Amino acid sequence: MAASKEPFEIRGTVDVINGHRILRLEQESSDFLSSRGQVAVDLLGDFAGHTVVIDPDGRRGHWLDLESAQAPVIDGEVGQQIQLSVQPSTSWPETTVPTDLAEALDQASDLDENWVSLTPMARWEWVRWVGATKNPDTRQRRVEVSISKLRDGKRRPCCFDLSSCTNPELAKGGKLAE
Repeated sequence: MAASKEPFEIRGTVDVINGHRILRLEQESSDFLSSRGQVAVDLLGDFAGHTVVIDPDGRRGHWLDLESAQAPVIDGEVGQQIQLSVQPSTSWPETTVPTDLAEALDQASDLDENWVSLTPMARWEWVRWVGATKNPDTRQRRVEVSISKLRDGKRRPCCFDLSSCTNPELAKGGKLAE
């Protein structure tokens, strides 16, 4: 894993899972990243000015969501190799808070200062934990538990494996679909 803040190259292959475009990073590129979990990087070169979050695949590797709001338009056909120049970011981009969690936070006005005081990375973790299930009942329970834990002063969700892929549309059992 990379410990430096120096720029480096990552390579991956464009893939589509359930109609969703991603860039699967080669293991060698993933090994340069500072964590087995999510990693924020600044894109350089043609894509300078974009900070993106690279997600874990649940198999000690990573992938980049080519359809995320933070990602620039990266052209490439399925199976095409893409190389990007990156460097570890000194800041995390803000996450998009899903409607159900946002509404619960709005109703819990006593948490306004608490939520804002969290780091962007911590807010990503709460959003990922809430969204890491396809079951609507489980999701609703996680929203409720999030509010309760935040009221108890917790800054991050407990017992959440950050190295697992938590996009349930693209993963099964915490592992990105092959």
